[in-house]
Amino acid sequence: MSPKESGRRLLSRSDRLFRLLCWVISLYVRFVYWTNRWQIVGRERPLELRRQGRAFILAFWHGRLLMIPMAWARLAPINMLISAHRDGRIIAGAVRHFGVSSIAGSTRRRGSAALLTMLKRLKAGECVGITPDGPRGPAGSASIGIVNLARLAEVPILPVTYATSRRRILKSWDRFHLALPFGRGVFLWGEPFAVPSELDAAGLERARLFLETRMSQMDEEAERRIGRAGAAEPRGTLAQGGER
Repeated sequence: MSPKESGRRLLSRSDRLFRLLCWVISLYVRFVYWTNRWQIVGRERPLELRRQGRAFILAFWHGRLLMIPMAWARLAPINMLISAHRDGRIIAGAVRHFGVSSIAGSTRRRGSAALLTMLKRLKAGECVGITPDGPRGPAGSASIGIVNLARLAEVPILPVTYATSRRRILKSWDRFHLALPFGRGVFLWGEPFAVPSELDAAGLERARLFLETRMSQMDEEAERRIGRAGAAEPRGTLAQGGER
């Protein structure tokens, strides 16, 4: 076998392994969903926005993205902003099994092709999902990009989070919540948050801080509802990982 043919076979095998990994992740998400008892709070909020035909930006922390596709449950066409590095490609491949499209990029790169694509999708009536502390953190610290996008697109931001009674907190920068089966869980939807188009830089910073604070409060509320009061991590920090 020539080196060229060997290289092609290796690439083909690598691609198949990548697709298998993404499929396994999607199966795990479904398995965790169906083996936990879930409470859903505030679901009428995204339903009402979609009933009105309105697009919006779905906001959730990077460390709590695993179960978000099950909270979304194909409410509308959605496009998730995902970084183009290796981990981002795995996330994009996994969420594709839930009907979620991906846009490669970051909200921190203003004026990028990703920003233009998100604006186009939102103007077309679709929704966009963003982890405002991704792709590199600090965990629980929202970037200004998400509020700037909401201002430009003239759509509200809708925060969402979840918590499970059984999970592992990984030793990653985002304190990733690996939900485990056979417990209880809660999905918590927040109030839609509008960003006025006339806001200046100071106004955008206040909006960013409001969103960051509200999302952290929602994490605490979700933890309280599953009996883990005080278990949410402080925002804007790179806390040490571990198991809970």
